[in-house]
Amino acid sequence: MAIEQHTIRVLIAKPGLDGHDRGAKVVARALRDAGMEVIYTGIRQTPEMIAEAALQEDVQVVGLSILSGAHLEIFPRVIAELRKRGVDDVMLFCGGIIPEGDIPPIKAMGFAGVFGPGTDTNDIISFVREHAPERM
Repeated sequence: MAIEQHTIRVLIAKPGLDGHDRGAKVVARALRDAGMEVIYTGIRQTPEMIAEAALQEDVQVVGLSILSGAHLEIFPRVIAELRKRGVDDVMLFCGGIIPEGDIPPIKAMGFAGVFGPGTDTNDIISFVREHAPERM
């Protein structure tokens, strides 16, 4: 009997007022081309909007892209909104302009991966495949 493979569902979001989304779109397309279902929320998303989309779309993975420098303020709010909705079984990762010194606190918040500019999309694909929680 063959084991059925489930497609990984990923939400890519741009929290805050950051209006630049090229990197997020590149990651979203790479994950989609790798066979994942990708929901891209667009720019200027509030933590509430991101958490609600994650809930409604029943995703396994949430990827946040941020360039504004507000990650230490916005990321905890996204996590709080996810928890408020009972979405506590997703794998979180982020990317963008994130100083090296901010990576440990971001990982301590619960982000499994932090990717900076120039990261090979194949590395992100492999990471998501390796860390996405199983869904039945």
